[in-house]
This record gives sequence, structure tokens and C-alpha cells, in this order.
Amino acid sequence: MQPLLVLQHLDCEPPAAYEDELLDRGLALARVRLDEGDELPDWRAYSAIIAMGGPMGAYDDALHPWLGPEKRLIADAVRAGKPFWGVCLGAQLLAASLGASVAPGPAPEVGVLPVELTADAARDPVFAAAPASFPAFQWHGDTFELPPGAVQLARSRMYEQQAFVFANAYALQFHLEVDSQLAAEWGDVPAYAQDLRRLPDTSLPALIEQIARVQPTAVPLARELFARWLVHVVGVRATTDDAAA
Repeated sequence: MQPLLVLQHLDCEPPAAYEDELLDRGLALARVRLDEGDELPDWRAYSAIIAMGGPMGAYDDALHPWLGPEKRLIADAVRAGKPFWGVCLGAQLLAASLGASVAPGPAPEVGVLPVELTADAARDPVFAAAPASFPAFQWHGDTFELPPGAVQLARSRMYEQQAFVFANAYALQFHLEVDSQLAAEWGDVPAYAQDLRRLPDTSLPALIEQIARVQPTAVPLARELFARWLVHVVGVRATTDDAAA
């Protein structure tokens, strides 16, 4: 099959556990580093698109001129039925590409916090595998409206929009894919360090400890959800483990 296109916006925000799932299945990926000036390819040459996080806002077109073309690529691909998996900024870009508002939230949502699934999630081919509530690593300050025609899949106490699906496109505001070692690198990102300064009760060492406690269940859940997307949405051939799940 064609490789999967990865839209990456920061060195320390790779697909992480999602990439591990791809590699274990022998699937190829093509990584585009937009923050480093890589050009966007023709999305038709790929079997699916994965858009990861970053410190920039989905509305920061003036600061990052590549955001406009990236949103147009996402809009064109998703409306044509191309499978899409967006995480954090990737989720916000999907929302913006579908005509929804993206804006700063009331305060940064940072920490390992509960995510609650909606009733519709239980009927979704991907999220039906997830528990009704689970802890997830959050580190973001922006939020978005639910795009027209999308189905809400998850919410949190602080941010109403945590996950949604539109056709073959999935948006996840939270990070199940990140382990404590990768999260430690985020403290060196100026925008993320600024978030921590706005939250005096949250320190990077405490955050890393929280992630270390939940990653034995969070990372496998990340891979299970992503695997179900690969099989049920992208059309990757199921394995024996997929059949058992």
C-alpha cells in the first residue's frame, strides 16, 4: 500500500507510539517537517495522513505561512475521504480546516487528566475499544468548536472538545502516545515552558512522574485505537492480534 504521510511541526512531537505501531506492521511513512521548511506533497500519493502537535496555534498563519497551505491540504484530503489522524495541533487544524473556530481556551490544560467518552464513542469503530473514562496526558492552551457534520467522541472537565470524527478523519486533543522520556523534552520548548510558568502548581518533574505512572496503560491504549483506525478506516490488513481484539 502507499505510505502514510506524517505532518510534523516540532522535533519532540513525533507520532511516538503511533509510529511504533506503523513500524511493527511494516508500514512505510513519509515525514514532512513543516517547521523546518519542508514542502507539502500531493496528498493523493498517500494512503492516509497523520498530523501531530506543536506549540503554534492553528490560527497563526502570519507567524507560520505554511499553516494556510497545510489547512487547505487537510480540507481537500478529508473532504475527499482520505483517512486522517490528528493529535493536539493536528486536531485543531482539522477543526479549522472544516470551518470550525479555533481559539485560546480559558487556561492551559496541562497534566494527566480524565477524558470522558460520549455515548457516540461506544458506537464508533475506533473508540468503541476505549474505556468510558481514562487518564490522558494533556498539554495545550487552545480549544475548538465541533465542526459542522462532526460527531463528538470525548470531552474533559476543562475542555468540552477532546475528540471527534468527521467521515474518515479523527481528531484527538490529548496525548496517549507520549511517554515520560519524550515529555521531558517538551520542557525545553519556550512556549511550553511559558505554560508551566502560568501554572505554579505544575512542575515538569511532577508532570513527568504522572506520565510515567499512566504510560503502562496509556501507550497500549494509544496503539490499540490507532490500530483500529488503521484496520477499520485506512484498510490495513488485520493481524491475528487485531482479530482477537
